Amino acid sequence: MKLDILVMAAHPDDAELACSGTIRKHLALGKKVGIVDFTRGELGTRGTPEIRLAESSAATEILGIQVRENIGLADGFFVNDQVSQLKLIEVIRAYKPDIVLANALEDRHPDHGKGAQLAIDACFLSGLRKIETSQNGEKQTEWRPKQVFHYIQDRYLEPDFVIDITEHWSMKEAAIRAFRSQFFDPNSNEPASYISSPEFLHFIEARAREMGHKIGVTYGEGFQTQKTITIQDLSILA
Repeated sequence: MKLDILVMAAHPDDAELACSGTIRKHLALGKKVGIVDFTRGELGTRGTPEIRLAESSAATEILGIQVRENIGLADGFFVNDQVSQLKLIEVIRAYKPDIVLANALEDRHPDHGKGAQLAIDACFLSGLRKIETSQNGEKQTEWRPKQVFHYIQDRYLEPDFVIDITEHWSMKEAAIRAFRSQFFDPNSNEPASYISSPEFLHFIEARAREMGHKIGVTYGEGFQTQKTITIQDLSILA
């Protein structure tokens, strides 16, 4: 299946927290969207890899995306090396996305910045025909996405553009709350973590309101780009 947009995420729940409104908006526009998680989030303070997988499946159903994969890199310890790049190249070539949404270029969690650079490098290398990969025994053809954009995560980064997600805010909230082990649950007996307080979910809403305020709407999601965007018609920006 060819995808219009492939979201790359270092951890299960990165995509939901940072860009699930954008995902839902583009699905509503008829686009095909998928997610590839790099790790199982196995180093998280709360939950287990098995719980995270079940929660990821629940969030996937809520979002209604076409595909979701996990390439099984090591949470906290994955590196941007040939092995990791080739795993990601196989996914890129399998789904041939035009646009990739990747982790923040720098953030509180070191996996996010590492994940961003892994995405950048794999997207470029995927377009080199002399790098050979295969899927189900068949040789894959080269493919390079047209754009790689980076969603903004914990740390505030000034966005290059903001997507209006106002109509999709409730679905974003539902997708985030699918990760019940990670976020506030008054009935949980697990240890507290940076993201398990009710204040963290308030912060997520405040960030979305802040981004929305920048463009005159209620809720927004911000993105950065390292590549200058080509505009053929100024009226599309009106």
